[in-house]
Amino acid sequence: MTKPKKAKACPICRQPMEERYKPFCSKRCADVDLGRWLGERYVVPGDAPLEPGEEAAIPDDSDEA
Repeated sequence: MTKPKKAKACPICRQPMEERYKPFCSKRCADVDLGRWLGERYVVPGDAPLEPGEEAAIPDDSDEA
């Protein structure tokens, strides 16, 4: 027997996802998520930002032959 597929939950309010607003349930939840990104409540881990005037290191490819 196969299990019925469980509806995916909205990551903001946990209501069932609506295909139109995927992965959210509504425009409101999509806007809440966007506001969190724009307000820097969410961040993607990475290297520290460069200081003004600092240049990014460019890898030296001369060792490859």
